[in-house]
Amino acid sequence: GARKRHIRLQFLTEALVLARQARASGLKIMVGCMVATSLAMAPAMLLTPGAAWVDLDGPLLLHHDRDSGLRYDGSIVQPATPALWG
Repeated sequence: GARKRHIRLQFLTEALVLARQARASGLKIMVGCMVATSLAMAPAMLLTPGAAWVDLDGPLLLHHDRDSGLRYDGSIVQPATPALWG
């Protein structure tokens, strides 16, 4: 059977290192989120290249996201604009 490992990462540099190590070991990675604003999702976009699964729809579940939030075109998330960072 498939073995799943879930790691909650708080620091982007550590996440990038762990993702690289996982792929080098032949593992597939998933980038996911909880409900949060686009400001929380934007850094996770750096982890999506090479990810087997991506689930960054947290801002879509909010009644109101940040102004200049991430833009979603169907299942595609567009990169953050400089306005998101304030």
